[in-house]
Amino acid sequence: MLAESADAVTTDIPQRLDRLPWSRWHWMVVTALGVTWFLDGLEVTIVAALGPVLTHAATLHLSASEVGLTASAYLAGSVLGALIFSYLTDRQGRKKWFLITLGLYLVATVLTAFSWNLASFMCFRFLTGAGIGGEYAAINSAVDELIPARYRGHAGLAINGSWWLGSAIGALLTLVLLNPVIFPEDIGWRLCFIFGTVLGVGIALVRRAIPESPRWLMTRRRTEEAEAVVSQIERQIAETQGAWDLPAVQEPMTLRACHAATVATVARELFRSYPRRTWLCLSLMITQSFLYNAVSFTFPLLLTKYYGLSAGRIGLYLLPFACGNFLGPLLLGRFFDTIGRKPMISFSYAMAGLLLGMTGYLFRQGSLTLAAHMAVWSAIFFFASAGASAAYLTVSEVFPLEIRAMAIAFFFVTAQGAAVVAPWLYGSFIESSSTSVFYGYLLIAVMMLTGALAELLWGVKAERQPLERIAMPLSVRSRPDDLSRLD
Repeated sequence: MLAESADAVTTDIPQRLDRLPWSRWHWMVVTALGVTWFLDGLEVTIVAALGPVLTHAATLHLSASEVGLTASAYLAGSVLGALIFSYLTDRQGRKKWFLITLGLYLVATVLTAFSWNLASFMCFRFLTGAGIGGEYAAINSAVDELIPARYRGHAGLAINGSWWLGSAIGALLTLVLLNPVIFPEDIGWRLCFIFGTVLGVGIALVRRAIPESPRWLMTRRRTEEAEAVVSQIERQIAETQGAWDLPAVQEPMTLRACHAATVATVARELFRSYPRRTWLCLSLMITQSFLYNAVSFTFPLLLTKYYGLSAGRIGLYLLPFACGNFLGPLLLGRFFDTIGRKPMISFSYAMAGLLLGMTGYLFRQGSLTLAAHMAVWSAIFFFASAGASAAYLTVSEVFPLEIRAMAIAFFFVTAQGAAVVAPWLYGSFIESSSTSVFYGYLLIAVMMLTGALAELLWGVKAERQPLERIAMPLSVRSRPDDLSRLD
């Protein structure tokens, strides 16, 4: 339904999207957009395992510090990419930029395989990170705006959790590609970057079939285009699902002309309109980012130093760690839509924190075998991964549509910046003693419990709620600084 006047337009587009049944079309959206996390997990795991190999004379002959520098280049690229591409995504649309950022990621990954020295490797890793940073903003925005409200939590967690499925596959690939008996050392590390690119090219072709977000189109007053997109989606689903009964649309929205969002708009909304939500998202994002940066980048060091594991077998021990991270969001995800965001996020963060503290104590006492340590880690990250995925979901759904991508980028960049010291700090703990490792675990445990408390105090009951009810679009307010019904 569409009704226009000189200064306003009334539309039922959001309600029509939210009332749709789950269908093959939604599976296509989840697969085509969510594959980025799978590819990122695949590549990051492979690159982590590549670290020792890249120090050899037959490869790039890097020093240990230079290997760390390449990781910093990737993180720096992801931060810059998130900032630049999020701004463009909110201004120019979701589809254009989730195609461009994927293209950048794929091209940079292929170029990385042909690196010839430290400078070229860092440059290509920086560009790869920029593509991934842009993907975070564009993809989370598009997924939230295309998936019906009653499935948004489960779908969002499953997509973010797929990072760890990619990580598990990457761990298995390292056992083959980095085995000098199968591939020469100077060839195997290059093949690692080619594998994921082949899959990514196929997904890029599928991604082209995904339409622009009708919600974004309507806020740009391109309502006829939005209407056409929704009608096409309804027809596609009807062809595959057959006839179905849909609830009647309630309370169509009236949109008014609204200037394009700027950085000042984002600052006003985050710190004036929604201050409690902002502190909530900062708490959730910083704590989970610190946890993952600390453990993911350093746990191979812990396994080799304290359990005598050879570098060639690290990939095998990545599997239980990755499986716990993948299964958490997959199995717990539906409860974030039924039991609710607030209790489930608090529970996930609290369980991860308590198990971390227990693990640190047992490790200090020397009570953990390698198998036991991996089992406990799997349990910790079963809950932590669900909580971390829900943190990304929270950031993407509790702020107005017009600034969604930039809000995601702000919290992503802030969290990454706050946690950039974590790998160095925990590497130092591991080098020092088991007691230092215990204190490190205890620090993260306290941070995760703080995140649980923040969710209890400030959490938003967003489950099964339309995005426009969770955060009123700027174009729906009677004036831009109308703060009624906020936070």
